[in-house]
Amino acid sequence: MSDTLTADVIGRRVEVNGEHATVRFAGVVPPVAGPWLGVEWDNPERGKHDGSHEGTVYFKCSQLSKLQEVSLRNCAVSCAGEKGGVAEACPNIRKVDLSKNLLSSWDEVIHIADQLRHLEVLNVSENKLKFPSGSVLTGTLSVLKVLVLNQTGITWAEVLRCVAGCPGLEELYLESNNIFISERPTDVLQTVKLLDLSSNQLIDENQLYLIAHLPRLEQLILSDTGISSLHFPDAGIGCKTSMFPSLKYLVVNDNQISQWSFFNELEKLPSLRALSCLRNPLTKEDKEAETARLLIIASIGQLKTLNKCEILPEERRRAELDYRKAFGNEWKQAGGHKDPEKNRLSEEFLTAHPRYQFLCLSTCVYTGGLQVVDFQLEQSFFLEYGAPEDWELKTQQPLMLKNQLLTLKIKYPHQLDQKVLEKQLPGSMTIQKVKGLLSRLLKVPVSDLLLSYESPKKPGREIELENDLKSLQFYSVENGDCLLVRW
Repeated sequence: MSDTLTADVIGRRVEVNGEHATVRFAGVVPPVAGPWLGVEWDNPERGKHDGSHEGTVYFKCSQLSKLQEVSLRNCAVSCAGEKGGVAEACPNIRKVDLSKNLLSSWDEVIHIADQLRHLEVLNVSENKLKFPSGSVLTGTLSVLKVLVLNQTGITWAEVLRCVAGCPGLEELYLESNNIFISERPTDVLQTVKLLDLSSNQLIDENQLYLIAHLPRLEQLILSDTGISSLHFPDAGIGCKTSMFPSLKYLVVNDNQISQWSFFNELEKLPSLRALSCLRNPLTKEDKEAETARLLIIASIGQLKTLNKCEILPEERRRAELDYRKAFGNEWKQAGGHKDPEKNRLSEEFLTAHPRYQFLCLSTCVYTGGLQVVDFQLEQSFFLEYGAPEDWELKTQQPLMLKNQLLTLKIKYPHQLDQKVLEKQLPGSMTIQKVKGLLSRLLKVPVSDLLLSYESPKKPGREIELENDLKSLQFYSVENGDCLLVRW
């Protein structure tokens, strides 16, 4: 048998008398004459040898005892099979996907899982299961960390009974089960860090109160639940709620959120750092998408990530300054005054804009992770800008208008003979497009241009415009600022 033939047949699939196998060896097997093929049978009971002959190892078969992850999705699995068979063949499995099979009851799932003492991840989604009505044996899934029960028809009461056997559960997925949260979990779900309730259209904010005190819940997914409002009645204006104490990441995509008060309430969550709220009436991807993003950033002071995009310090500064200017006249009419002793804000304004007064404090602190004014911040600038001046409010433009024109000076620090220009550019214009305009004016390749800007409000400080895909607004470029062009 030639070397070329040997290389070609290794790994090929073959069928012998109706049994399937994979070729693992091709060559001679002394002292037997002629070429031989060594195969690994799909049916582990079919083979008579282990790839060795008279003490010589020619190939090795897969060792199911070392297998840790198995996917049997849509394989018509209906039961555990022969008692102890799974444990004997694959005792070290840690992750198994049994979704979209023919399993009919939770008891059958337990018969399988009971043989997998190291099982950490179990997915039985898309099986129409019959769940127990009585208590469930505890400790059956004692090391399970992730349980996926999407589209299984499970009720909330059944969830609580089933997870009683999962004392170390960290992630629970319950998508599309028509769940109604009917009772507060007391002795279960206390270790859960992620809970996915997506596409359960019966859930409302009153039901969320029943899970609001899970001590370790860090991620809550409420996409496509139809939720439109959220309130934390235990916390007043400027205070933090005792609910969801560990919640860091909230997902409310594809819902009916149409009031800004929803985001004002999220400011009360003490640990919230990331939010995803795509495809809601207030945040649909249309011409006002950037406006909505900046208003959300200004409304939730501790937010670090919005819709999976990091909130950089310059973006937060721009959002909060624009917010402060946009509602400045309303603030004055509601009794706002830059003299704290004369400041008599109406409760109506404070309810609609709970962070506004805080942004009007006139300090700028680098927290470095220290406790500042009862807010725990992590290595970030926390800006308070002072009360808006009258001149700012007289020149107020519609909030973050995308087509707002900025009058800018354009200077060339390395070409002093070039005349200083003055141009009006849209605030939404990207740095890439600004470079394209300057390239045509100056007859300089776009790739050679370096842009930065300076502001009379920040004398001596030059800010680089380094991301071509970001807009002038993103970098907080304002009327009267000066673009610096180098090549």
